[in-house]
Amino acid sequence: MKTTSAPKGAKGLFCADSSVLARNFNFSSRRRLFSAVAASLALSTVALPASATNWWNATPPQTIGSTVLDVRNFGASGNGSMDDTAAIQAAINALPSTGGTIVVPDGTYMINALKGISLRSHTRLSLSSNAYLKAIPNSSDRYYVVKIWKVDNVEIVGGHILGERSQHRGTTGEWGYCVNIAGATNVYLHNVSVSDSWGDGLLVGGSGWGSSMVQSYKVTLNGVKSTNNRRQGLSITPANQVYVVNSSFTGSKGTAPQAGVDIEPQTQGKVSQVRLENTAMSDNAGNGLEVHNNVNGVSLYKVTAKNNKGFGVYTGGPSNITIQSSTLTENWLFGVSISSYTSYVKIFDNTINYNGDSWFYAHGVSIYTAGWSPRDISISDTAKYVTQYSNVVSPMK
Repeated sequence: MKTTSAPKGAKGLFCADSSVLARNFNFSSRRRLFSAVAASLALSTVALPASATNWWNATPPQTIGSTVLDVRNFGASGNGSMDDTAAIQAAINALPSTGGTIVVPDGTYMINALKGISLRSHTRLSLSSNAYLKAIPNSSDRYYVVKIWKVDNVEIVGGHILGERSQHRGTTGEWGYCVNIAGATNVYLHNVSVSDSWGDGLLVGGSGWGSSMVQSYKVTLNGVKSTNNRRQGLSITPANQVYVVNSSFTGSKGTAPQAGVDIEPQTQGKVSQVRLENTAMSDNAGNGLEVHNNVNGVSLYKVTAKNNKGFGVYTGGPSNITIQSSTLTENWLFGVSISSYTSYVKIFDNTINYNGDSWFYAHGVSIYTAGWSPRDISISDTAKYVTQYSNVVSPMK
């Protein structure tokens, strides 16, 4: 094993150069590089504001109608070649106003994602374990396999929802979605996998802009697996009370930011009260999790961010962030980067070690080598009210 030393005066990520950052963050809202990260850990004694009452529920109650309809009774074939979009939509539209359950048996149901499947209020989409909704290849910048738009009490359970990234006929755009939730209330997805989207596996966010924008509210993802999506595993834009539990967001790669989870409302509106619990964000070409401004109240509990080619967790301007009892390790940049005017952060009882691996890989050195400077937690001079304690970090020489 080589014993190459870090260059003298190297800080933070040793010699991880700006090209790594630029590659992972070179898109419209993040074209500037981060300001220089602090080389030493920071500790503030200012406490976070008092916590609100727990609002999350892994199995939230739904108001679903009693009618049950099978898509095959409306002409859906599930043979992997026929366009089943109209047949599945016909089944949904045949439900009474009180809603009901749409059953999708085993099979591969080809969906015209330029139209998509639109779910109604008080409706459950129940996919058999070997049922696949798969986007028909297209050349569009934007598409939706399943749309949950401005409705309430909607559930998707089981099965697989697939994009068409390997067969996509265009080269531009990044807005293909397996599941798009916009301006919806009381939505529950569980035990379902999404993958291979031209853009994001899932998006939870607002509908519209300005004074007419409607946030999504009370969205629960439990047992969701999102992998091999081109842009993101999960994006969260304007929403309130989003609970992600027992889920995974892995293998994002193709177009920036390539994160496991990205909370990025930007100027459309605000995000508040997001909880990630017992969830993995690993093996992504960008960050495990990134959280931007206009976000207030994000908690991580027992999450894993491992082997991401960016940061394990990056914050750029949110407030009220808690990272607790989590494992953030073996990421190519810092395990946690608290940057760009982030405020009220509490980091405790975590294992955050063996990060900053870009330098080690580049020099053929084991990532488990004791380091020469902090490699796990970076706190910007512009961050305020940051408290950290009881964290396990990498050994130092």
